[in-house]
Amino acid sequence: MRYFKNRQTAGKLLAEQLKKYKTENCVVLSLSEGGVVVGAEIAKELHTELFLLVTEDIDLPGEPDPIAIMSSSGSFTYNRSAYSTGDLEALSVDYRPIIEQGKMIAFQKINRVVSHEGSIMKILLKNHIIILVSDGLRNGFSVDVATDFLKPIKAKGLIIASPIINSSAIDKMRLLSDEVFCIDVLEEYINTDHYYEDNKLPSHEEIVMKMKNIVFEW
Repeated sequence: MRYFKNRQTAGKLLAEQLKKYKTENCVVLSLSEGGVVVGAEIAKELHTELFLLVTEDIDLPGEPDPIAIMSSSGSFTYNRSAYSTGDLEALSVDYRPIIEQGKMIAFQKINRVVSHEGSIMKILLKNHIIILVSDGLRNGFSVDVATDFLKPIKAKGLIIASPIINSSAIDKMRLLSDEVFCIDVLEEYINTDHYYEDNKLPSHEEIVMKMKNIVFEW
């Protein structure tokens, strides 16, 4: 089992693996704020733009995992990593008013963030190799959300990069992408913060500035 000093260190190790893409037209799309910290090191090495896919969980009372996630494009993705098709059908019927209300609340939250930061310009992703970056993948749910978001975009290729990936998700990652880069595959995944000695994240404002100023660190 691999432990990292912090997310920057893990990002630098991944950036070494991805050096062969330095001459390609790439863009880094992070799946979380922790992924931005990891992705910044890759973006610096490859001289690429760095973006964050803004999402919001839709939760149900008494359920430990979100039933779905909404992205900044308005896409609504069910959590098939945590729930079976039968469970999702039953929950969708039983909790329909709560889910619909959750969609509206999620959309409002996303719009507040996006209006402050600016939305991802999809034209900047077109005809690029898109590198989806996370600070840890316990399952394939966040990648499902990203692939739904990317469906209308004609990308040149799709790469997944994460320092740690749960062994139960690695096969799915390979099916969804052209190539997967990771440092360690874990049989038992505790939680992402556990694998970083210093797991403190920058503030949201610092994350935004990191993305906006990435070109000055090439």
